[in-house]
Amino acid sequence: MPLIKKLGAEFLGTFWLVFGGCGSAVLAAGFPKLGIAFAGVALAFGLTVLSMAFAVGHISGGHFNPAVTVGLFVGKRFPVGDVLPYILAQVVGAVAGSGVLYLIASGVPDFSLAGGFASNGYGAHSPGGYSLVACLVAEIVLTAFFLIVIMGATDKRGVPAGFAPIAIGLALTLIHLISIPVTNTSVNPARSTGPALFVGGWALQQLWLFWLAPILGGVIGAVLYLLIAGDHDPKLPQGKAL
Repeated sequence: MPLIKKLGAEFLGTFWLVFGGCGSAVLAAGFPKLGIAFAGVALAFGLTVLSMAFAVGHISGGHFNPAVTVGLFVGKRFPVGDVLPYILAQVVGAVAGSGVLYLIASGVPDFSLAGGFASNGYGAHSPGGYSLVACLVAEIVLTAFFLIVIMGATDKRGVPAGFAPIAIGLALTLIHLISIPVTNTSVNPARSTGPALFVGGWALQQLWLFWLAPILGGVIGAVLYLLIAGDHDPKLPQGKAL
């Protein structure tokens, strides 16, 4: 598959993840009486990954997340030459998804970015007021386990072919159920970057954590999986995660 097609798939997948996941938080989570709350937002993020993994995972591998791309490279699943292009496509997709969400959300008179626009944060900007250290640990641990699930679910020695997106989508839902009160849940630097660019100020100042922690967690998860399960089936083409 040509790289340009893979990058297009990563753009679309990350766009949908940010637009759908953050959109559920911005537009639907707190809607009077009918709001979907934390559980609904968590499910929305899981559904975005599940649906796009089925839709375009066969094209790009369905990463939609720089931490996943880096983790799969460390886990010997992905070629180094495609890492940076994938990350750039993911970030552009996230920014585009945030831009469309902003156009829709700002269509009501009382809209304000002061609500955070689904940005990730720690300390005073953590939904539950969690400290920097607590948020750092949460993002590292949750991303590490996300990579373990991804690598296990896509290992030809394990889950039957075609079922991986279900396990991965459910894992992301669980991750959000755990950590929305802590950081608003990142585990994905691109997802964090899109909204932060629109909010500016504190969101950009705290963005470093939501690049560092997920990528570090992705590396740790990949290493742990290799230590436990060994190398992936060498017959699987490089770059194909799902």
